[in-house]
Amino acid sequence: MTRPIAVLGGTGAEGFGLALRWAQAGETVIIGSRDAQRAQAAADKVRQIVGPQAKISGEENITACGLSDLVVLTVPFQGHAKLLKQLKPALRAGTILVDTTVALATSVGGRATRTLGVWQGSAAQEAAELVPAGVSVVAAFQNVGAEMLNSDGPIDCDAIVCSDDVEASKVVRHLATRIRGVRALDGGKLENARILEQITALLIGFNVRYKGHCGIRISGLPAGAYDSP
Repeated sequence: MTRPIAVLGGTGAEGFGLALRWAQAGETVIIGSRDAQRAQAAADKVRQIVGPQAKISGEENITACGLSDLVVLTVPFQGHAKLLKQLKPALRAGTILVDTTVALATSVGGRATRTLGVWQGSAAQEAAELVPAGVSVVAAFQNVGAEMLNSDGPIDCDAIVCSDDVEASKVVRHLATRIRGVRALDGGKLENARILEQITALLIGFNVRYKGHCGIRISGLPAGAYDSP
């Protein structure tokens, strides 16, 4: 892809893993954080892993958002709405906002194995209500776990992509295939993001129960259904 990818919340495990994988694929990545110095430190860490050729930089979230029209939101649900409201001045028409957020409730023992009830239906649908007109919201990567992203080797997982914007969905499915091992599937309308969030809670339950790091593969479809490298 020629456009830079701004990964907001990119100092967290999920955001850092996505930034790392895309930098490894040769994409231009801007890590965003509430603290510009933390973002720069994360970018330096990616560069140490990938090498000096990595096209990676770090900025404060709003600055990073303003530098790209492809923005990936990787923040906990607790800060989701607050950050989106702060980003409004930097989000312009034509921007694709990829929301990876899952509204998870932390249960006794600190493990999140169920989703919260979101009035709009899902975190991505909440985002669609908060962004300015002309911004396309896409739900993706909820089921591609941080542990897999930050590990070595290809990822044995499919990325399901949901959006009301057909062209934005295509862009994000291609972005998903830039991660080694990942195939992408069109998951339909944005309203289906609520299903992705429920699957995330199910996968976390599996990980807790079996002490693993699992993803999902969708089988039985014709080859043309999958976006792959």
